[in-house]
Amino acid sequence: MYWTYPYDYRNTFQPVWNVGYQQALELIKAAVQDERNDELFYDQLIKLAPTPEQAAIITSIRDDERSHNAMFRSMYRELTGHDVYGVSNEQYQPVRTYSEGIQKALQGELSAVEKYRKIWFGLPYGIYKDTVFGIILDELKHASKYNYLFTLNR
Repeated sequence: MYWTYPYDYRNTFQPVWNVGYQQALELIKAAVQDERNDELFYDQLIKLAPTPEQAAIITSIRDDERSHNAMFRSMYRELTGHDVYGVSNEQYQPVRTYSEGIQKALQGELSAVEKYRKIWFGLPYGIYKDTVFGIILDELKHASKYNYLFTLNR
C-alpha cells in the first residue's frame, strides 16, 4: 500500500489580511492622503514634549514618516502612472496632553503596521514589496520608541 501526501487535497490557505493588487494600490493611495493630519499631529506632539531629548525622538519619527510618505507616493506613481492628489477626509483632532498624544501615536503606529501588512500582501515580489517591509519595520521601531516615551512619562 502506498502513502498519499495528505496536503494534495486541501484548500489553498489564505491569510485574513490577504488583498489583491488593486486593493493594495488603493491602500497606498490612502496612506499617502493621511500625511497632512499626521504631520500636524507630530508637530503638536514635538511642542508638547517635556524635554529636548524626547522632542528629538519624536522629530526622528516624524522625519521617518515623511520619507515613508515619499516612498509610497513614488511607488504609486511608478505602479499606476498617476500622482496622488487630495487630502484626507479625516478631521484633525488636536491632543490635550503629551501623555494622551503618546498613547494616540503608539496606537497609530500599530494601526499602520496592520494597514501596511495588507499592502505588502497585495504587491508582487520585488523592490516594492521589500520597501513596504522596511516601512513596516520602521513602524514597529516607532511603536517601541513611543512605548519608551510613555514609560518615561508615567
